Amino acid sequence: FISIQAFPALLDLPQDLEVAGVSCGSRHTAVVTRGGELYTWGWGKYGQLGHGDSASSDQARRVEHLVSEGLRAEEVVCGPWTTYVRVLELGGA
Repeated sequence: FISIQAFPALLDLPQDLEVAGVSCGSRHTAVVTRGGELYTWGWGKYGQLGHGDSASSDQARRVEHLVSEGLRAEEVVCGPWTTYVRVLELGGA
């Protein structure tokens, strides 16, 4: 069960995270941290949370795919059933 709230609600993120940006879709939310991580939560039926499945979550979860691909999230924009992320490729030779 995923709760859908019509009003803002407090959410606990790990203490060492500093939020640089946030975007809300129709039923999901995403934040980019100053460290370049992406956290998402809410309704995930269409995979818009970015966790490789269609599960929904009331808890913010880090999008591990970006980390494993060496990508730094710079900006996020949520649509009704989508999430767009501007990334920076880390490393390089």
